[in-house]
Amino acid sequence: MVMQAQFRVLYGDTDAMGQAYYGNYLKWFEVGRAEWFRSLGTSYRDLEGTGVYLPVVEAHCSYHRPAFYDDVLTISTSFQYAGPARLRFDYEVSRDGEALARGYTIHACVNSDRKVLRPPGHLRAILDSSIS
Repeated sequence: MVMQAQFRVLYGDTDAMGQAYYGNYLKWFEVGRAEWFRSLGTSYRDLEGTGVYLPVVEAHCSYHRPAFYDDVLTISTSFQYAGPARLRFDYEVSRDGEALARGYTIHACVNSDRKVLRPPGHLRAILDSSIS
């Protein structure tokens, strides 16, 4: 399942050259991931309430074209397992159907003591429901 969220580039998101600052793309990946979870009926707050946390352990972004102030961007997000306790989210940030950036983040599944654990049943059910 690919979930799409939209986001408008703020003036404060741009650099001296008038284009979106490269570091913002990782923040926009987070927007996509948060909305992906919401589309499946949960949120990070809900997960943390059950004692499950998903810290980023790896991130990658390839930039193809710049975004500019006031552009409406679409963030497409999908999920796959990256190991027994690792989750991978893939992203594409686009404007009017043109890919601006692609990337991924990998998250460890941990408890409140930061001990790595396999996704518990309630989280696995959510994740599995998104895989076609």
